[in-house]
Amino acid sequence: MAKKPKTTYYCQNCGTQHSKWMGQCNSCGEWNTIVEEVLETTASKAVSWKSSPQRGSSSIAPSKVKSIRDIETQQSVRTTTNDNELDRVMGGGMVDGSVTLIGGEPGIGKSTLMLQVVLGLNQKCLYISGEESEQQVQLRAKRIGIKNDDCYILTATSTQEIFRQIELNEPKVVIVDSIQTLHSQLIESSPGSVSQIRQCAAELIQFAKETDTPLFLIGHITKDGNIAGPKILEHMVDTVLQFEGDRHHVYRLLRANKNRFGSTHELGIYEMVGEGLREVSNPSEILISKRDADLSGNAVAATLEGIRPMLIEIQALVSTAVYGTPQRSTTGYDTRRLNMLLAVLEKRCGFHLGSKDVFLNITGGIRVDDPAIDLAVVAAILSSNEDIALPPKICFAAEVGLSGEIRPVSRIEQRISEAEKMGFDQVFISSHNKLQEGKFGIKVVRCGKIEEVFQHLFG
Repeated sequence: MAKKPKTTYYCQNCGTQHSKWMGQCNSCGEWNTIVEEVLETTASKAVSWKSSPQRGSSSIAPSKVKSIRDIETQQSVRTTTNDNELDRVMGGGMVDGSVTLIGGEPGIGKSTLMLQVVLGLNQKCLYISGEESEQQVQLRAKRIGIKNDDCYILTATSTQEIFRQIELNEPKVVIVDSIQTLHSQLIESSPGSVSQIRQCAAELIQFAKETDTPLFLIGHITKDGNIAGPKILEHMVDTVLQFEGDRHHVYRLLRANKNRFGSTHELGIYEMVGEGLREVSNPSEILISKRDADLSGNAVAATLEGIRPMLIEIQALVSTAVYGTPQRSTTGYDTRRLNMLLAVLEKRCGFHLGSKDVFLNITGGIRVDDPAIDLAVVAAILSSNEDIALPPKICFAAEVGLSGEIRPVSRIEQRISEAEKMGFDQVFISSHNKLQEGKFGIKVVRCGKIEEVFQHLFG
Protein backbone atom coordinates (compact mmCIF):
# COMPACT_ATOMS: atom_id res chain seq x y z
CA MET A 1 0.00 0.00 0.00
CA ALA A 2 1.40 3.36 -1.03
CA LYS A 3 2.36 5.71 1.74
CA LYS A 4 0.07 8.71 2.01
CA PRO A 5 2.01 11.93 1.40
CA LYS A 6 2.36 14.31 4.32
CA THR A 7 0.28 17.45 3.93
CA THR A 8 -0.45 20.60 5.88
CA TYR A 9 -2.44 23.81 5.42
CA TYR A 10 -0.93 27.20 4.59
CA CYS A 11 -2.43 30.67 4.28
CA GLN A 12 -1.59 31.95 0.79
CA ASN A 13 -1.69 35.55 2.04
CA CYS A 14 0.62 35.53 5.08
CA GLY A 15 2.18 32.03 5.01
CA THR A 16 0.91 30.91 8.43
CA GLN A 17 0.77 27.13 8.86
CA HIS A 18 -2.45 25.54 10.19
CA SER A 19 -3.19 22.02 11.34
CA LYS A 20 -6.56 21.91 9.57
CA TRP A 21 -8.56 23.85 7.03
CA MET A 22 -10.40 26.95 8.20
CA GLY A 23 -12.41 29.57 6.38
CA GLN A 24 -10.55 32.50 7.93
CA CYS A 25 -6.85 32.77 8.77
CA ASN A 26 -6.27 33.47 12.46
CA SER A 27 -3.09 35.43 11.69
CA CYS A 28 -4.02 37.88 8.93
CA GLY A 29 -7.82 37.67 9.05
CA GLU A 30 -8.24 36.96 5.32
CA TRP A 31 -11.01 34.62 4.14
CA ASN A 32 -10.65 31.59 1.84
CA THR A 33 -6.84 31.81 1.62
CA ILE A 34 -5.97 28.51 3.39
CA VAL A 35 -5.10 25.65 1.04
CA GLU A 36 -3.74 22.15 1.54
CA GLU A 37 -0.19 21.54 0.32
CA VAL A 38 1.96 18.43 0.05
CA LEU A 39 5.11 18.77 2.15
CA GLU A 40 7.28 15.90 0.93
CA THR A 41 7.47 13.28 -1.80
CA THR A 42 9.37 10.04 -2.33
CA ALA A 43 13.06 9.85 -1.55
CA SER A 44 13.98 9.15 -5.19
CA LYS A 45 12.81 12.63 -6.14
CA ALA A 46 14.39 14.42 -3.22
CA VAL A 47 17.16 16.30 -4.99
CA SER A 48 18.41 19.67 -3.72
CA TRP A 49 21.45 21.84 -4.36
CA LYS A 50 23.36 20.31 -1.46
CA SER A 51 22.58 16.69 -2.32
CA SER A 52 22.83 17.06 -6.09
CA PRO A 53 24.57 14.06 -7.74
CA GLN A 54 26.77 16.41 -9.76
CA ARG A 55 28.17 17.95 -6.58
CA GLY A 56 28.66 14.83 -4.53
CA SER A 57 28.73 14.82 -0.77
CA SER A 58 29.74 18.09 0.88
CA SER A 59 31.86 18.10 3.99
CA ILE A 60 30.70 20.53 6.64
CA ALA A 61 33.20 21.65 9.26
CA PRO A 62 31.98 20.98 12.82
CA SER A 63 30.98 24.05 14.79
CA LYS A 64 32.71 25.09 18.02
CA VAL A 65 31.97 27.62 20.69
CA LYS A 66 34.27 30.67 20.47
CA SER A 67 34.78 33.70 22.64
CA ILE A 68 33.50 36.86 21.02
CA ARG A 69 37.01 38.36 21.29
CA ASP A 70 38.60 35.37 19.50
CA ILE A 71 36.40 35.57 16.40
CA GLU A 72 38.31 36.80 13.36
CA THR A 73 36.48 39.32 11.21
CA GLN A 74 37.15 40.39 7.67
CA GLN A 75 35.85 43.27 5.61
CA SER A 76 33.07 42.31 3.19
CA VAL A 77 34.26 42.55 -0.39
CA ARG A 78 31.91 44.66 -2.49
CA THR A 79 31.61 44.59 -6.25
CA THR A 80 30.17 47.59 -8.03
CA THR A 81 27.17 47.01 -10.28
CA ASN A 82 28.12 50.01 -12.48
CA ASP A 83 24.75 51.47 -11.44
CA ASN A 84 25.32 54.35 -9.03
CA GLU A 85 21.73 54.43 -7.78
CA LEU A 86 21.61 50.69 -7.06
CA ASP A 87 25.04 50.78 -5.42
CA ARG A 88 23.93 53.63 -3.15
CA VAL A 89 20.77 51.82 -2.01
CA MET A 90 22.65 48.53 -1.43
CA GLY A 91 25.34 50.26 0.62
CA GLY A 92 28.16 50.41 -1.92
CA GLY A 93 27.68 47.42 -4.22
CA MET A 94 27.18 43.66 -4.21
CA VAL A 95 28.60 41.54 -1.39
CA ASP A 96 29.85 38.04 -2.26
CA GLY A 97 27.26 35.44 -1.24
CA SER A 98 24.55 38.03 -0.59
CA VAL A 99 20.91 37.41 -1.53
CA THR A 100 18.82 40.42 -2.61
CA LEU A 101 15.05 40.34 -3.03
CA ILE A 102 13.48 43.00 -5.28
CA GLY A 103 9.73 43.56 -5.19
CA GLY A 104 7.43 45.90 -7.07
CA GLU A 105 4.15 46.21 -8.93
CA PRO A 106 3.67 44.51 -12.32
CA GLY A 107 5.12 46.55 -15.16
CA ILE A 108 7.09 48.91 -12.89
CA GLY A 109 10.44 47.87 -14.39
CA LYS A 110 11.95 45.19 -12.10
CA SER A 111 13.03 42.93 -14.97
CA THR A 112 14.36 45.89 -16.94
CA LEU A 113 16.43 47.06 -13.97
CA MET A 114 17.98 43.65 -13.32
CA LEU A 115 18.65 42.95 -17.01
CA GLN A 116 20.24 46.38 -17.28
CA VAL A 117 22.50 45.54 -14.33
CA VAL A 118 23.78 42.23 -15.77
CA LEU A 119 24.27 43.80 -19.20
CA GLY A 120 26.46 46.49 -17.64
CA LEU A 121 28.64 44.17 -15.53
CA ASN A 122 32.09 42.97 -16.56
CA GLN A 123 31.50 39.48 -15.13
CA LYS A 124 29.93 36.24 -16.25
CA CYS A 125 26.21 36.52 -15.41
CA LEU A 126 23.27 34.16 -15.65
CA TYR A 127 19.78 35.63 -16.06
CA ILE A 128 17.13 33.00 -15.26
CA SER A 129 13.71 33.87 -16.64
CA GLY A 130 10.67 31.84 -15.66
CA GLU A 131 8.16 34.30 -17.11
CA GLU A 132 9.51 35.30 -20.53
CA SER A 133 11.01 33.44 -23.48
CA GLU A 134 14.59 33.86 -24.69
CA GLN A 135 13.41 35.97 -27.61
CA GLN A 136 11.51 38.37 -25.33
CA VAL A 137 14.52 38.83 -23.08
CA GLN A 138 16.80 39.40 -26.07
CA LEU A 139 14.49 42.06 -27.52
CA ARG A 140 14.61 43.96 -24.23
CA ALA A 141 18.39 43.52 -24.07
CA LYS A 142 18.82 44.98 -27.57
CA ARG A 143 16.70 47.97 -26.61
CA ILE A 144 18.81 48.55 -23.47
CA GLY A 145 22.12 47.92 -25.22
CA ILE A 146 24.24 44.78 -24.81
CA LYS A 147 27.57 45.75 -23.20
CA ASN A 148 28.41 42.41 -21.56
CA ASP A 149 29.06 39.49 -23.91
CA ASP A 150 29.30 37.13 -20.91
CA CYS A 151 25.60 37.48 -20.08
CA TYR A 152 23.71 34.19 -20.51
CA ILE A 153 19.96 33.60 -20.54
CA LEU A 154 18.23 30.51 -19.15
CA THR A 155 14.49 29.93 -19.42
CA ALA A 156 13.73 27.28 -16.80
CA THR A 157 11.53 26.90 -13.74
CA SER A 158 12.89 23.70 -12.16
CA THR A 159 15.51 24.38 -9.49
CA GLN A 160 17.25 21.09 -10.29
CA GLU A 161 17.69 22.11 -13.94
CA ILE A 162 18.84 25.57 -12.85
CA PHE A 163 21.53 24.12 -10.56
CA ARG A 164 22.70 21.77 -13.32
CA GLN A 165 23.19 24.72 -15.69
CA ILE A 166 24.87 26.77 -12.96
CA GLU A 167 27.44 24.01 -12.40
CA LEU A 168 28.13 23.78 -16.13
CA ASN A 169 28.53 27.56 -16.66
CA GLU A 170 29.79 28.74 -13.22
CA PRO A 171 28.43 32.31 -13.34
CA LYS A 172 29.65 35.04 -10.99
CA VAL A 173 26.21 36.71 -10.62
CA VAL A 174 22.77 35.05 -10.82
CA ILE A 175 19.40 36.75 -11.41
CA VAL A 176 16.13 34.84 -10.88
CA ASP A 177 12.98 36.33 -12.47
CA SER A 178 10.89 35.50 -10.59
CA ILE A 179 10.97 33.38 -7.42
CA GLN A 180 7.20 32.75 -7.66
CA THR A 181 7.59 30.87 -10.95
CA LEU A 182 10.13 28.28 -9.71
CA HIS A 183 9.32 24.82 -8.42
CA SER A 184 11.35 22.12 -6.70
CA GLN A 185 11.02 18.35 -6.91
CA LEU A 186 11.06 18.21 -3.12
CA ILE A 187 7.58 19.75 -2.99
CA GLU A 188 4.54 18.54 -4.91
CA SER A 189 2.47 21.73 -4.57
CA SER A 190 2.09 24.11 -7.49
CA PRO A 191 4.57 26.91 -8.28
CA GLY A 192 3.84 30.11 -6.36
CA SER A 193 2.49 28.34 -3.29
CA VAL A 194 3.91 29.09 0.15
CA SER A 195 5.79 25.82 0.48
CA GLN A 196 7.27 26.03 -3.04
CA ILE A 197 8.50 29.60 -2.55
CA ARG A 198 10.05 28.68 0.79
CA GLN A 199 11.78 25.56 -0.57
CA CYS A 200 13.07 27.18 -3.78
CA ALA A 201 14.35 30.20 -1.88
CA ALA A 202 16.09 27.98 0.66
CA GLU A 203 17.88 26.01 -2.10
CA LEU A 204 18.96 29.17 -3.90
CA ILE A 205 20.17 30.84 -0.69
CA GLN A 206 22.14 27.71 0.20
CA PHE A 207 23.78 27.84 -3.24
CA ALA A 208 24.66 31.54 -2.86
CA LYS A 209 26.21 31.09 0.59
CA GLU A 210 28.25 28.00 -0.33
CA THR A 211 29.64 29.47 -3.57
CA ASP A 212 29.90 33.16 -2.53
CA THR A 213 27.82 34.12 -5.56
CA PRO A 214 25.69 37.30 -5.44
CA LEU A 215 22.06 36.33 -6.05
CA PHE A 216 19.15 38.59 -7.01
CA LEU A 217 15.55 37.36 -6.65
CA ILE A 218 12.68 39.24 -8.29
CA GLY A 219 9.41 38.87 -6.38
CA HIS A 220 5.78 39.68 -7.09
CA ILE A 221 3.71 41.72 -4.66
CA THR A 222 0.17 41.27 -3.35
CA LYS A 223 -2.68 43.74 -3.68
CA ASP A 224 -1.66 45.17 -0.30
CA GLY A 225 1.80 46.06 -1.61
CA ASN A 226 3.65 43.29 0.28
CA ILE A 227 5.95 40.79 -1.37
CA ALA A 228 3.97 37.68 -2.26
CA GLY A 229 4.72 34.46 -0.42
CA PRO A 230 5.55 33.72 3.19
CA LYS A 231 6.92 36.51 5.36
CA ILE A 232 9.84 34.24 6.23
CA LEU A 233 11.15 34.86 2.69
CA GLU A 234 12.09 38.43 3.68
CA HIS A 235 13.82 37.13 6.82
CA MET A 236 15.88 34.62 4.83
CA VAL A 237 17.42 37.09 2.39
CA ASP A 238 20.07 39.72 3.20
CA THR A 239 18.54 42.71 1.42
CA VAL A 240 14.95 43.59 0.51
CA LEU A 241 14.53 46.32 -2.12
CA GLN A 242 11.23 47.94 -3.08
CA PHE A 243 10.86 49.34 -6.60
CA GLU A 244 8.14 51.99 -6.49
CA GLY A 245 6.49 54.43 -8.84
CA ASP A 246 3.42 55.05 -10.93
CA ARG A 247 3.27 53.37 -14.31
CA HIS A 248 1.72 56.58 -15.66
CA HIS A 249 4.79 58.60 -14.59
CA VAL A 250 8.34 58.24 -15.86
CA TYR A 251 10.14 58.28 -12.50
CA ARG A 252 10.89 55.18 -10.40
CA LEU A 253 12.12 55.01 -6.81
CA LEU A 254 14.28 52.26 -5.32
CA ARG A 255 14.24 51.89 -1.52
CA ALA A 256 15.77 49.37 0.89
CA ASN A 257 13.32 47.92 3.43
CA LYS A 258 16.05 45.69 4.87
CA ASN A 259 19.81 45.70 4.40
CA ARG A 260 22.29 43.64 6.41
CA PHE A 261 25.23 45.34 4.70
CA GLY A 262 24.22 49.00 4.77
CA SER A 263 21.67 51.68 5.57
CA THR A 264 17.96 51.42 4.84
CA HIS A 265 17.51 55.19 4.45
CA GLU A 266 18.96 55.60 0.97
CA LEU A 267 16.88 56.36 -2.12
CA GLY A 268 17.63 55.62 -5.78
CA ILE A 269 15.80 57.53 -8.51
CA TYR A 270 15.43 56.40 -12.13
CA GLU A 271 13.71 57.79 -15.20
CA MET A 272 12.01 55.34 -17.52
CA VAL A 273 13.06 56.08 -21.09
CA GLY A 274 12.97 54.14 -24.35
CA GLU A 275 16.43 52.67 -23.77
CA GLY A 276 15.64 51.43 -20.25
CA LEU A 277 16.11 53.12 -16.88
CA ARG A 278 18.23 56.26 -16.71
CA GLU A 279 19.92 57.17 -13.43
CA VAL A 280 18.88 60.54 -12.00
CA SER A 281 21.96 62.01 -10.32
CA ASN A 282 20.34 65.34 -9.35
CA PRO A 283 16.74 64.69 -8.22
CA SER A 284 16.18 68.34 -7.23
CA GLU A 285 16.04 69.33 -10.91
CA ILE A 286 13.27 66.88 -11.77
CA LEU A 287 11.20 67.38 -8.61
CA ILE A 288 10.93 71.16 -8.98
CA SER A 289 8.76 72.32 -11.87
CA LYS A 290 9.82 75.19 -14.09
CA ARG A 291 6.97 77.69 -13.71
CA ASP A 292 6.57 80.59 -16.11
CA ALA A 293 3.94 82.31 -13.95
CA ASP A 294 3.74 82.79 -10.19
CA LEU A 295 0.96 80.58 -8.83
CA SER A 296 -0.35 80.41 -5.28
CA GLY A 297 -0.14 77.24 -3.24
CA ASN A 298 3.38 76.22 -4.29
CA ALA A 299 6.30 75.88 -1.86
CA VAL A 300 9.71 74.19 -1.98
CA ALA A 301 11.11 72.08 0.89
CA ALA A 302 14.66 70.89 1.52
CA THR A 303 14.48 67.22 2.54
CA LEU A 304 16.89 64.32 3.03
CA GLU A 305 16.75 60.73 1.85
CA GLY A 306 19.59 58.93 3.60
CA ILE A 307 22.67 61.07 2.98
CA ARG A 308 21.21 62.65 -0.17
CA PRO A 309 19.72 66.15 0.16
CA MET A 310 17.13 67.17 -2.40
CA LEU A 311 14.52 69.83 -2.98
CA ILE A 312 10.88 68.90 -3.56
CA GLU A 313 7.89 70.98 -4.57
CA ILE A 314 4.70 70.91 -2.55
CA GLN A 315 1.38 72.00 -4.03
CA ALA A 316 -1.67 72.88 -1.93
CA LEU A 317 -5.20 73.83 -2.88
CA VAL A 318 -7.55 75.36 -0.31
CA SER A 319 -11.15 76.02 -1.35
CA THR A 320 -14.56 76.39 0.25
CA ALA A 321 -16.24 73.06 1.01
CA VAL A 322 -19.31 72.85 -1.23
CA TYR A 323 -20.42 69.38 -0.13
CA GLY A 324 -20.84 70.09 3.58
CA THR A 325 -18.06 67.95 5.03
CA PRO A 326 -14.57 69.36 4.25
CA GLN A 327 -12.28 67.02 2.33
CA ARG A 328 -8.68 66.27 3.25
CA SER A 329 -6.75 64.57 0.47
CA THR A 330 -2.99 64.03 0.05
CA THR A 331 -0.70 62.48 -2.56
CA GLY A 332 2.75 61.48 -1.34
CA TYR A 333 2.18 62.81 2.19
CA ASP A 334 0.67 61.44 5.40
CA THR A 335 -2.97 62.54 5.71
CA ARG A 336 -2.86 62.32 9.52
CA ARG A 337 0.08 64.74 9.66
CA LEU A 338 -1.80 67.12 7.35
CA ASN A 339 -4.77 67.05 9.74
CA MET A 340 -2.41 67.80 12.63
CA LEU A 341 -0.91 70.82 10.85
CA LEU A 342 -4.37 72.12 9.95
CA ALA A 343 -5.40 71.81 13.62
CA VAL A 344 -2.29 73.79 14.64
CA LEU A 345 -3.13 76.55 12.13
CA GLU A 346 -6.73 76.63 13.38
CA LYS A 347 -6.08 76.53 17.11
CA ARG A 348 -2.74 78.26 17.61
CA CYS A 349 -2.58 80.72 14.72
CA GLY A 350 -6.23 81.66 14.16
CA PHE A 351 -6.58 80.60 10.52
CA HIS A 352 -10.12 79.37 9.84
CA LEU A 353 -9.57 76.25 7.73
CA GLY A 354 -12.08 73.90 9.38
CA SER A 355 -14.77 74.59 6.77
CA LYS A 356 -12.50 74.39 3.73
CA ASP A 357 -11.31 71.59 1.47
CA VAL A 358 -7.54 71.03 1.55
CA PHE A 359 -5.72 69.08 -1.14
CA LEU A 360 -1.97 68.46 -0.94
CA ASN A 361 0.35 67.00 -3.55
CA ILE A 362 4.10 66.30 -3.66
CA THR A 363 5.23 66.56 -7.26
CA GLY A 364 7.20 63.87 -9.04
CA GLY A 365 5.16 60.94 -7.73
CA ILE A 366 7.37 60.38 -4.66
CA ARG A 367 6.36 59.89 -1.03
CA VAL A 368 8.15 61.82 1.73
CA ASP A 369 7.98 61.16 5.50
CA ASP A 370 10.60 63.73 6.55
CA PRO A 371 9.12 66.07 9.23
CA ALA A 372 11.40 68.83 7.89
CA ILE A 373 8.87 69.56 5.14
CA ASP A 374 6.20 70.63 7.69
CA LEU A 375 6.97 74.33 7.28
CA ALA A 376 6.79 74.09 3.49
CA VAL A 377 3.39 72.35 3.77
CA VAL A 378 2.14 75.14 6.05
CA ALA A 379 3.49 77.82 3.69
CA ALA A 380 1.80 76.20 0.67
CA ILE A 381 -1.53 75.97 2.53
CA LEU A 382 -1.36 79.61 3.66
CA SER A 383 -0.37 80.72 0.16
CA SER A 384 -3.38 78.99 -1.37
CA ASN A 385 -5.69 80.23 1.39
CA GLU A 386 -4.58 83.86 0.87
CA ASP A 387 -4.32 83.34 -2.93
CA ILE A 388 -0.90 85.00 -2.88
CA ALA A 389 2.03 83.37 -4.63
CA LEU A 390 5.23 82.85 -2.67
CA PRO A 391 8.48 84.34 -3.99
CA PRO A 392 9.97 81.80 -6.44
CA LYS A 393 13.46 81.61 -4.90
CA ILE A 394 12.70 80.66 -1.29
CA CYS A 395 12.58 77.24 0.38
CA PHE A 396 11.81 75.81 3.82
CA ALA A 397 13.49 73.32 6.16
CA ALA A 398 11.83 73.07 9.59
CA GLU A 399 9.39 71.00 11.62
CA VAL A 400 6.18 72.42 13.10
CA GLY A 401 5.21 71.53 16.67
CA LEU A 402 1.74 71.23 18.18
CA SER A 403 1.98 74.63 19.85
CA GLY A 404 2.84 76.34 16.55
CA GLU A 405 6.59 76.60 17.22
CA ILE A 406 9.18 76.09 14.49
CA ARG A 407 11.39 73.18 15.56
CA PRO A 408 14.96 72.48 14.35
CA VAL A 409 15.82 69.58 12.03
CA SER A 410 18.98 67.53 11.63
CA ARG A 411 21.79 68.13 9.11
CA ILE A 412 20.56 71.62 8.30
CA GLU A 413 23.85 72.59 6.62
CA GLN A 414 23.39 69.96 3.91
CA ARG A 415 19.87 71.21 3.23
CA ILE A 416 21.02 74.81 2.97
CA SER A 417 23.92 73.86 0.67
CA GLU A 418 21.52 72.05 -1.68
CA ALA A 419 19.22 75.10 -1.80
CA GLU A 420 22.17 77.37 -2.52
CA LYS A 421 23.41 75.05 -5.27
CA MET A 422 20.00 75.12 -6.92
CA GLY A 423 20.03 78.94 -7.03
CA PHE A 424 17.64 79.81 -4.19
CA ASP A 425 17.94 83.20 -2.47
CA GLN A 426 16.37 82.48 0.96
CA VAL A 427 15.82 79.51 3.21
CA PHE A 428 13.53 79.50 6.26
CA ILE A 429 14.79 77.47 9.22
CA SER A 430 14.15 77.27 12.97
CA SER A 431 15.71 79.91 15.20
CA HIS A 432 16.95 77.04 17.41
CA ASN A 433 19.18 75.53 14.69
CA LYS A 434 22.85 76.11 15.44
CA LEU A 435 24.53 77.46 12.33
CA GLN A 436 27.83 79.20 11.66
CA GLU A 437 27.18 82.76 10.51
CA GLY A 438 28.48 83.85 7.13
CA LYS A 439 29.16 80.31 5.95
CA PHE A 440 26.59 80.36 3.14
CA GLY A 441 25.91 82.79 0.34
CA ILE A 442 22.16 82.21 0.64
CA LYS A 443 20.11 84.35 3.06
CA VAL A 444 19.06 82.30 6.11
CA VAL A 445 15.80 83.45 7.76
CA ARG A 446 15.34 82.21 11.33
CA CYS A 447 11.81 81.92 12.73
CA GLY A 448 10.44 80.73 16.05
CA LYS A 449 6.69 80.59 15.33
CA ILE A 450 4.34 80.29 12.37
CA GLU A 451 3.20 83.90 12.86
CA GLU A 452 6.74 85.11 12.12
CA VAL A 453 6.82 83.08 8.90
CA PHE A 454 3.47 84.55 7.88
CA GLN A 455 4.76 88.08 8.49
CA HIS A 456 7.85 87.49 6.36
CA LEU A 457 5.86 85.97 3.49
CA PHE A 458 2.68 88.02 3.37
CA GLY A 459 3.47 91.11 5.46
